Amino acid sequence: MFSKLRRLVLVPAGAICVSAGPAAAHHVMGGKLPGSFVEGLLSGLGHPIIGLDHLAAVVAVGCLAALHRAGALLALGYVLAMMLGVAVHLEGATVPAAEALVALSVVALGAALVRRAGMPASLALALFAVTGALHGYALGESIVGAEPAPLLAYLTGLAVVQAAMALGVMLVGRLALDRAPGELAAARLLGAGVAGVGLAQFVAQIVPGA
Repeated sequence: MFSKLRRLVLVPAGAICVSAGPAAAHHVMGGKLPGSFVEGLLSGLGHPIIGLDHLAAVVAVGCLAALHRAGALLALGYVLAMMLGVAVHLEGATVPAAEALVALSVVALGAALVRRAGMPASLALALFAVTGALHGYALGESIVGAEPAPLLAYLTGLAVVQAAMALGVMLVGRLALDRAPGELAAARLLGAGVAGVGLAQFVAQIVPGA
């Protein structure tokens, strides 16, 4: 069912996992604060792609959204919650153990995809709202203190790339569902992979040197 989705997403994600070190996973500009509109835009566009936990989350969101009629609204709800999470960070709020919570949210999305059946749209929206806010809070770290122009560009790029990825994965998922509505193995395999990414990130947060 999700054979195309696996080729389009898991192969690039695997390459990212191999090539991106811990620092690169959260800083597009090499840890440097964006100083121009272009740098801010590039940072916003690239940040959720090179961070494997953020990539896995948006892929899972797209797949889960594909199971609902209001999937597009659910996916955009995740993006909106993510932007609110960025705003919370920019306002100076502190979320203890944020990175560990982000990792656990990826595990939750993967588990939901493995289970697949029986999740009402309201529950999916709640899950997307919580995970989106956590990921947005984490993504806001790299732009704190930026000037207005790069900040606006970052937020624009971040929203555009996340929405495009979530909706794109959702569309691919729906095409796969139309062709093989009864097949579950590929979706569950993808969900297990997403949960595995979250678990690895969580272990890295709680075990020094992992």
